[in-house]
Amino acid sequence: MSATVGRSDFDRVMVPNYAPVNMVPVRGAGSRLWDQQDREYVDLAGGIAVNALGHAHPAMIEALTEQAHKLWHVSNIMTNEPALRLADKLVQATFAERVFFANSGAEANEAAFKLARRWGHNTGGAQKHQIIACTNSFHGRSLFTVSVGGQPKYSEGFGPAMGGIIHVPYQDIAALEAAMSDATCAVVLEPVQGEGGVIPASAEYLQAVRALCDKHNALLVFDEVQSGMGRTGKLFAYMHSGVVPDILTSAKSLGGGFPISAMLTTSAIAEHFAVGTHGSTYGGNPLACAVAERVLDIVNTPEVLDGVQQRHERLRGELEAMGREFGVFSSVRGSGLLLGAVMSDGFKGRAKDVQALAQEEGVLVLQAGPDVVRLAPSLIIDEVDMAEGMARLRAALRRMVG
Repeated sequence: MSATVGRSDFDRVMVPNYAPVNMVPVRGAGSRLWDQQDREYVDLAGGIAVNALGHAHPAMIEALTEQAHKLWHVSNIMTNEPALRLADKLVQATFAERVFFANSGAEANEAAFKLARRWGHNTGGAQKHQIIACTNSFHGRSLFTVSVGGQPKYSEGFGPAMGGIIHVPYQDIAALEAAMSDATCAVVLEPVQGEGGVIPASAEYLQAVRALCDKHNALLVFDEVQSGMGRTGKLFAYMHSGVVPDILTSAKSLGGGFPISAMLTTSAIAEHFAVGTHGSTYGGNPLACAVAERVLDIVNTPEVLDGVQQRHERLRGELEAMGREFGVFSSVRGSGLLLGAVMSDGFKGRAKDVQALAQEEGVLVLQAGPDVVRLAPSLIIDEVDMAEGMARLRAALRRMVG
């Protein structure tokens, strides 16, 4: 039997780069969590947009259990059946013709950025290496991905940043046009900025970005780590606008809670990653791919994707009503089940207080910066859990305003 551990042990044995809340969850079912004291919470955070099917979904348990009895790991000296099945289904469902698997969003983005630069080098020479990204974006925590992400708080203090990266304001097409040149190998953006405040890009903006990339012979890279796998009501957010990227990254909901990520691209671009130019020991792990295949089978259905939009309307309406009732939220934005409630002027900087009070009331929500309360629940959260979660959030806001 394992020794009893608790939240205080984190401060004793873990590297202090996180500040976990003051409870430790021990089990979950659907959109409910229970902590060590058996206190129950409605989960509207979804592991930061990861738990697409909630906690301990029976189909995911079945897929994991079946694969665990067959094969766990073989390395990429060999391929494996779950990886091939999942890749084939992703190709069938998207613009892509080729797939690379990794284990996290940062790794998928690292692969995407490296591929873009290798493509630029091979097609335009060494000078075609410039990457243009957006301010307040988030693409991961590796040195390359924090350099591309436009948030200094994540990149400062780690020595020289990687060069050849320019940042422009999100949805500012004039600034992007001014920054682009024949040296640009890629434009990188999130169709819905997540950490930057839950801000969906307009279809017009994405279409204009696509046109500029075509004009300058640059790749368009969509980071759909947070917005992908049904989160916005389409399998991937790019499908709302009709703008097709050259490279797309996916993670988070792809595995529904099991670590896996993917980079998707075309055959013509993929061929620039020759054997040995990139890799991942665990990428395409049979366990992860078996689970992700089952998640994809469930999510990529009209029932789930249409249901996301219905749930969006339900939760958005509740948040807007709370904004009117308590004066805490000035607006609600987002797409599908990635929602951001913007703090009003009198409550600027207090999204963290909402998060803390909500936890005390038994509902889990997120922040997207200091001024936005973010919701990213299960794509199949039921009416009972939505109603209870909103009731508990309303109780938290009532306490906040006194």
